[in-house]
Amino acid sequence: MQPPFRIRRLTPDEARAAAPALGEVLLDCVAGGASVSFMADLTLDEASAFWRGEAEADDGRAILVAEDAEGIFGVVQLIPVWPPNQPHRADVSKMLVHRHGRRLGAARALMTVLEDEARAMGRWLLVLDTVTGGAAEQLYASLGWTRAGVVEDFALMPDGALCATTFFFKRLAALGDTAWA
Repeated sequence: MQPPFRIRRLTPDEARAAAPALGEVLLDCVAGGASVSFMADLTLDEASAFWRGEAEADDGRAILVAEDAEGIFGVVQLIPVWPPNQPHRADVSKMLVHRHGRRLGAARALMTVLEDEARAMGRWLLVLDTVTGGAAEQLYASLGWTRAGVVEDFALMPDGALCATTFFFKRLAALGDTAWA
């Protein structure tokens, strides 16, 4: 059965044009209590400006979205890291799904397509962090990500409360399958 949404990678021009819709997703997630770098006083203008900046990044990142007939309701980024000694690694950032689009499998689908994008980039080690004890932590564990550790009091929730952060990694290739092994 086909899901009621599709996942696709935005071009930089599409990402710039989608900044208001992406801003709505970010704003909704923060309003719902997600600790994703922003505080409760985030405005739609600020959230949209953040996404315009991400669209302008010239680092080869992939911005993937989940969209349905109503428009974009989910997003995740895959960001190749810059250090010359880490050409095999990428960071996962801003995995967000609007509250009205949750429980449809969009987060799982976004992460699956993200892994395909990473392989296409030649990136086989992925790293991310998430609030300890949250639904996203359970999602990543169910997708085969490995917990690397927890840092207490790492970030603030939108209301200002401190929260712990769990770091995860996922190896997409066996060591012998890479040029760096």
